[in-house]
Amino acid sequence: MAALLPVTPTSGASSSAASTVKAATGDNAMIAGNFQTFLTLLTTQLKNQNPLDPLDTNQFTQQLVQFAQVEQQMKSNDQLTTLINIEKSAQATVALSYIGQTVVVDGATAALANNRADWSFDSAKPATANVVIKDSTGQTAYTGTFGVQAGKNAFTWDGKGNDGKQWPNGNYTLAVTGKDASGNNVAISTEVKAVVDSVDVTQNPALLSINGTNYTVDKIKRVVRPS
Repeated sequence: MAALLPVTPTSGASSSAASTVKAATGDNAMIAGNFQTFLTLLTTQLKNQNPLDPLDTNQFTQQLVQFAQVEQQMKSNDQLTTLINIEKSAQATVALSYIGQTVVVDGATAALANNRADWSFDSAKPATANVVIKDSTGQTAYTGTFGVQAGKNAFTWDGKGNDGKQWPNGNYTLAVTGKDASGNNVAISTEVKAVVDSVDVTQNPALLSINGTNYTVDKIKRVVRPS
């Protein structure tokens, strides 16, 4: 059977990157080539200008300044790209450290193991919650109605359906809706506590696999010491 208890809150792509680098390299080469060509033309014109009708040096100076500014911007972009790559590497390292850790995230899919699956509800106010649990194929495994308090409420399912059938281990998704004493809808969010199974560092940002669902590191709300 399922059980609901109040709890106290606790504190506590590589191809894309390659294309970007290639494009940046091509831009740098083009700017450098154009700048060198401009300097060659400028030098040739200065050497062969008519002393009685000299070229407009102000215009040349403005063009030189513009080229220099563009070249400087390209260098700044290179430095920013390097910083971004360093940050990506640091984020991947942080993500890898979560493998095997028990974490809490906003979510509705929990693993049933040893006749136990755990969720927690966060209700805006006291309400009556209607719970529906489905397996990975979408088949309804359990339904129930419970009273919830304002704040966090722990919810545990023993894996048994309404007919007493014991459902097999696996991932189950819970949906919950709530109404207050007046019949008005009450917002109820769900959290799951589970172990981080793996991390996909080929994605940006890295993705943590938890109960078959992918989360970014910023979605982790708490890290829980194993009991």
